[in-house]
Amino acid sequence: MIERIAVFGGGLMGAGIAQVSAQGGFQVVMVDVSMEFLDKGMSMIHRNLEKRVEQGKLAMEEMEKILARIRIETAPEMAAKDCDFVIEAIPEIMDLKIELFQKLGEVCRPGIIFATNTSALSISDMAEATDRPDEFIGMHFFNPVPAMKLVEIVRGKKTSDRTVRIASEIAKRIGKDFVLVKESPGFVTTRMNALIGNEAFYMLQEGVASAEDIDKALKLGLNHPMGPFELVDLVGLDTRLSVLRYLHERLGEKYRPCPLIEQYVKEGLLGRKSGRGVYNYNDEKK
Repeated sequence: MIERIAVFGGGLMGAGIAQVSAQGGFQVVMVDVSMEFLDKGMSMIHRNLEKRVEQGKLAMEEMEKILARIRIETAPEMAAKDCDFVIEAIPEIMDLKIELFQKLGEVCRPGIIFATNTSALSISDMAEATDRPDEFIGMHFFNPVPAMKLVEIVRGKKTSDRTVRIASEIAKRIGKDFVLVKESPGFVTTRMNALIGNEAFYMLQEGVASAEDIDKALKLGLNHPMGPFELVDLVGLDTRLSVLRYLHERLGEKYRPCPLIEQYVKEGLLGRKSGRGVYNYNDEKK
């Protein structure tokens, strides 16, 4: 029975996954390389829960119980040795992910399932670097994790039925709906978003319309909750560019990154996290 979840990564995604896991009743340990990152992650969780209390959606007593289920740790081996399930949410760099899972394979007991939150990278490539490819699966959460209902559960070439069943049960317990996806570069959502977002940059580059009007057109005309530029500023232009390069390598020319997004990233315009991307967010920080 799964009761203890280790979440590796204390950033935006990792903190969100830790929060919803604790809300689902799991004991959670959130792991990162420094206490600074972990403190920031815990601050995000506090703010999210406090907002729900202010809105009357959560009782203060329940908030305290949720927070009590989360502990933080900088030593991966200490977090991994007693966990029942691992969810990785570190940066989208394949070598880093493989290195982490190889270390975890040395300290996690047999039967512990490894899940990666990657939005595009190969589940099977990561799985083959471990000693448990049948116990390896993708669980792609969406940002912001506490608000977004979907999890893409991605089955690798050797993922077992047991692994799929357990991951599906965890998704349900933390209040998420899920779709089951056969491994493919970009899965379903990232593959579609990459195409839409890349085409939006081509239209901006060609002067078809302003960024504001392209966003407005997709929100009002196609009923998208966010425009493609609002979304890429939230996700990070560097992250989107990395995904596009990967999809271009695996799926061909239709995913070749627009030169304009290459230019933005080269200039350090990465979106909300840098204060400026397609839009300027510096005024929000004042």
